[in-house]
Amino acid sequence: MISIHRRFVVPIYVLSAALWAAVALAAAQSFRVPLTGAEETPPVESAGKGMADITYDPATRVVTWTITYSGLSGPVTMAHFHGPAAKGAIAGVEIWLTKQGSPAENPIKGQATLTPEQAQEFTAGKWYVNLHTKDHAGGEIRGQVVPPKG
Repeated sequence: MISIHRRFVVPIYVLSAALWAAVALAAAQSFRVPLTGAEETPPVESAGKGMADITYDPATRVVTWTITYSGLSGPVTMAHFHGPAAKGAIAGVEIWLTKQGSPAENPIKGQATLTPEQAQEFTAGKWYVNLHTKDHAGGEIRGQVVPPKG
């Protein structure tokens, strides 16, 4: 009877240890996304530029951002993660990066927990960041979010 019990306990223990190790190895990733008018669709002639510093934790699906910008045609009216979209394609808003109806700060900071579907799109590089201004309501600067592999 003890040998039957061990046949079940040992594989469960090994599987649990492997799953724990996989979660422990899935460390948060930090990366940078440059934002320019040339990346907008269609491209926008703008002296504006920016940088999105992003951290993503696959274990919790939490994404954190700090976005700095300068040289835009006016104040940022909105900022979003859009997706799913390949580079050069347009997609709907996934996450507001600024508070709706409030002026944007510089830097723009925040965090959100992604749904499993959003996390899959995000890690596949199918999201982009864009900052909107009054003169460029569709977006003045943009950058494709491509997390590092590995």
